[in-house]
Amino acid sequence: MSALADLMSTTTPRPDPRGCDLPTCPVCADSMIAAEASAYLADNAISYLWTCDTCGYGFVTKHTVKGRFACN
Repeated sequence: MSALADLMSTTTPRPDPRGCDLPTCPVCADSMIAAEASAYLADNAISYLWTCDTCGYGFVTKHTVKGRFACN
């Protein structure tokens, strides 16, 4: 099954989506539970790839992270 992908930019007050911030599919309005993939970007941002399990529509969201990442 192939999926179309659109880039949808979002601005959130928190660095990562929580339960109430999870997107719904813009095509069929199905709830999205988990992103298919994520990537840390150089500009203190994280992008998430979402693909709808119901209709196959795909889109990307980008969230800006305030602060620095710390790895142990």
